[in-house]
Parts: sequence; structure tokens; C-alpha cells
Amino acid sequence: MRIGVLEDDHAQQEMYQLWFSTAQHDCVCFDTARSFVEALDKQIFDLLIIDWELPDSNGEIVLRHVRETLGWEIPVLFITARDAEADIVNVLRAGADDYVVKPPKYLELLARIQALGRRAKPPAIQKIGVYQIDRESRQIRVNDQPVELTTKEFELACYMMTSPGKLLSRVHLLDKIWGLNANVETRTIDTHVSRIRRKLQLVPENGWEIIPVYGYGYRIEKVERATASAKS
Repeated sequence: MRIGVLEDDHAQQEMYQLWFSTAQHDCVCFDTARSFVEALDKQIFDLLIIDWELPDSNGEIVLRHVRETLGWEIPVLFITARDAEADIVNVLRAGADDYVVKPPKYLELLARIQALGRRAKPPAIQKIGVYQIDRESRQIRVNDQPVELTTKEFELACYMMTSPGKLLSRVHLLDKIWGLNANVETRTIDTHVSRIRRKLQLVPENGWEIIPVYGYGYRIEKVERATASAKS
């Protein structure tokens, strides 16, 4: 899963990144409510973890924003030092799916995340900038215009666009999209990346940039419109 974490303690952030990586989860950490909320408008997460005490807001306010803007499909786990029964009840009623009092226990936390992941239903339609991903119809629209993609092109585009900033090796992409036992050469990845870049217009002007990493694979980045304009 791709997990977004709102936690201002950098030692806690490092702990989460270490713990989650051992369970094959991607973890992106934010130390302010503002940076977290901005990221939710541009990135897709499978699960959110929120702390209560924040330098510029509090977790309950952020939780209400999540439910108002993203709906109820995405699971939210609170991890905080606050252990008063009233606080726990208020947050659960406000829309949290689970509540853990610090310090969290390693195996218990991973088990809770796994349980939340099993119950979670990803939204059928996800919008990222000018792109709209419809997983039910297996279609991607660019500026409201449908783009014709093969099954593997669709799956590869979805995976890459929901993993911004992550270094993706060709072997990893082959495993995720084609499976370990598929008789497919790694250069197939290069061909498919080239096709989805062209078909979906994955360029800075549209908010994306695919960066090839020589001898390894690719990294896809979200590009702010101001930055893209400056490059052009």
C-alpha cells in the first residue's frame, strides 16, 4: 500500500518508513497539515495516518477535511499520544477507522494496517490534475478526453501515476504489471513507458515528468505548473 503519514516528529517519521518498508509498503511523510492537505490534492494514497498535535493545525481538523474532500473510502488511522476516552470517541465519530495510542507496537501496527487495507475500497474514479483514472471502465481521460490504451498500458500508467517520486526498476515494474513468471524482456517496459508518455501526454505542461534512470528504470514526478512554465 501507499501510505500518507502526517507526523511532525522526524524520529517517528523515520521509524514509520523503516517499519512500513519491511512490510513492502510505500510511506510518504509530511510534518505540517498544510503540506499534507496539498499532497492529497495531487497524489493518491491507499491509507492515511494522522497525528493529533501538529505545528499548524490539529489532526481532527485534518480528518474532517479528508472526509469532506476524499469521501469515506480511504481508511484513516490516528496514531497519537492522546489517550483520553473522549478524544478517542470524538475522532472515531468524526471518521477515523482506527486509533492507536503512542508508542505504537511494530507487529500490532502492521496488523492493523493490513486489516484496514482489506476493508478499504479504492475509489472507482480518481482525479489527478488534468487526468481522470476510471478503474471500473479501465479508462484514463486527459482534459476530459478518453485515451485508448491497452490493458498493460493502463495498468502501467495507473501504477506509475500513483507512485510519484518513487524509483521504479524495470524488474519491479515487470513483476507488478506482468508477473514474475511472465516470459517478457525488460525492454518491454521501455516500449510501454514510451507509449503511455506519448498517449497520455505525460509532460511537465500537464503536471508530470517521466525521468529515465540509466541502467535501472524510471521515476515519475509531479511537476508544479509554475515550474513547468519556467522550464518551457
